[in-house]
This record gives sequence, C-alpha cells and structure tokens, in this order.
Amino acid sequence: MKGFKEFIARGNVIELAVAVIIGAAFTAIVNALVDGIFNPIIAAIFNADEIAAATWQIGSVSLGIGSVIAAAINFILIAAVVYFCIVLPMNKLNEQLYVRKHGHKPDEEEATASETDLLTEIRDLLAAQQKDASR
Repeated sequence: MKGFKEFIARGNVIELAVAVIIGAAFTAIVNALVDGIFNPIIAAIFNADEIAAATWQIGSVSLGIGSVIAAAINFILIAAVVYFCIVLPMNKLNEQLYVRKHGHKPDEEEATASETDLLTEIRDLLAAQQKDASR
C-alpha cells in the first residue's frame, strides 16, 4: 500500500490526469469547430447533406470519403493548435530561461555535444562523488 501511495503522490501522475482532462475538453472544442464549420463546407463541395454522406463516385464504386476528410481536418487542427499554443511558446520560454541563466543563446556546439564528451563528463562527476563520499 505504501508503494501505491507514493505512486499516486508523484507529481507526474497528477499532471497526466490534468492533461487527460484538458485534452478531453480541447477535443470537444475541435470537434465543434470541425462539425460546425468545416464539415458543412466540405459537404457543400460534394453536394451532400452532411460530411459523412460525402462520396466520390468511381465508376460503379462509391467511396465514402467524407469521414476521412473530417478526421484529417480534425488532426491538422489539433496539430496546429498544439504546435502554436504549446510547443512554440514552450520553446521560446526555454530559450529565454537559457539566456537568463547563461547570458547568451544556446550555441549549436553546446547543443550537439558528442557522446564521448557526455560520457567523459558523467565519469568525472561519478569520480568526484566517490571521492566526496570516501572523505
């Protein structure tokens, strides 16, 4: 039971729950946008009463492409909102925090440290910790 309490008390579990709730609310907004604006426009283009009824006739075969188009529009809208409202602002914020901490923008050389350099740094840190622990 103690392990379960620790698991629930971790911040990332709470953050995940909040993300799911916000995601569900955001999905409702995007679905309303797609159903209320984009679907009627696409249905009008295909001369259909609703987007689900939009079809493409190839000979004797009728392809129901309306729901596929609606799903693609939904995906593009969600991806655009996530990028422009979450990813881009977070990247800008991280860059500003880096500038405040280091006094300059991140250099490409710093961002692309080699694996050998990182392993050497880790080795040196571990050696320093062992040295401090043995004192």
